[in-house]
Amino acid sequence: MKADYLGQLIMTGVPGKELDAETARLFRRVQPGAFIIFGRNLQSAAQLRKLIDDLRDLSDIEPIITIDQEGGRVSRLRRIGNEPPNAQQLRDKNDIDLIRRHGDITGRLLRLFGFNLDLCPVLDISFDEDAENSLRGRCYGKNVEEVVRNAGAFNEAMREQGIASCGKHFPGYSAATSDAHFQLPQIDRTREELDRNELAVFRQFVRDVDSMMVCHAWYPCFEPQPTPATVSRRIVTELLRNEFAFDGLIMTDDLDMGAILTGYRLDDTIRLALEAGNDMMMICHRIPEIETVLRILGALPSDQIERAQQHIGDFKKNLSPPHEFSESACQEINTEIADLRTAVVGEEGAGRTVTERQISPVERF
Repeated sequence: MKADYLGQLIMTGVPGKELDAETARLFRRVQPGAFIIFGRNLQSAAQLRKLIDDLRDLSDIEPIITIDQEGGRVSRLRRIGNEPPNAQQLRDKNDIDLIRRHGDITGRLLRLFGFNLDLCPVLDISFDEDAENSLRGRCYGKNVEEVVRNAGAFNEAMREQGIASCGKHFPGYSAATSDAHFQLPQIDRTREELDRNELAVFRQFVRDVDSMMVCHAWYPCFEPQPTPATVSRRIVTELLRNEFAFDGLIMTDDLDMGAILTGYRLDDTIRLALEAGNDMMMICHRIPEIETVLRILGALPSDQIERAQQHIGDFKKNLSPPHEFSESACQEINTEIADLRTAVVGEEGAGRTVTERQISPVERF
């Protein structure tokens, strides 16, 4: 990787359903290392594939193309196809073969559109199914063993189809009682409690996921002053990189979330996130600011930049190319998703649509 490609440290959102001339010029200048797709980018299957092909065409270095395609409400692609069951529904069905089937279908669907990374599996433990922390329905288990078994089955099947995975939300977000989309949650867990529960799951996955996402929550057992895990060197470098010996790609959660925006200016956020040990900075919604991020990165220590570029380069060596696209292949997989949903939630639940329920912040974009 060329030393001057600072933009490789940036994961950016895309503003619309096609690349306008101004956005294309911005992306050519910045050369982001990764693009994340949201519902706002989706109109049809063919349109999505063209958008992804266009993003790849303007990139000097093969980009990471990613999405949150978990299942249930966090399934961006349900705007142009059927909605897969969520992790809780799969867990409650208690059929490991259905979970593997979900991972297999997800991997094939993403390859068809040109994605190479899925921002899942969620590795959080569901302590409270009704907690207002954005995780409702997204957890594969209520204890360590359940999460490891179920998330592991999904993860393995998806990776076998050539889609890289991302464990989230390190170091364990499920004890939060508020939503980081709006404010910084405080997680009052002792290190011993974390070791027995949340961290016990992540330890199981350090060799089995390609990347990890660090969450925006404050853990007083690591940081005495309110500090998001995202910008905590104790958590990102000392815990995940050194103690857990994770050698994959480490990324921040979206730096446009309230937990960060309410406490940090952009220059401080980027400086602290890189210093903490993150390799890739995620800017999902303030897309014009990626040029500012590029300038900020240019003033930061070269050893930190080179470390991040090395991890990004290593990750990209294993990216899988897209499958050949066809509408018929897309329709076939869409039918498989419908059949899977029926197998998991039954005929009545399979017909439920997004318009029948409230949209939460985690799925709004």
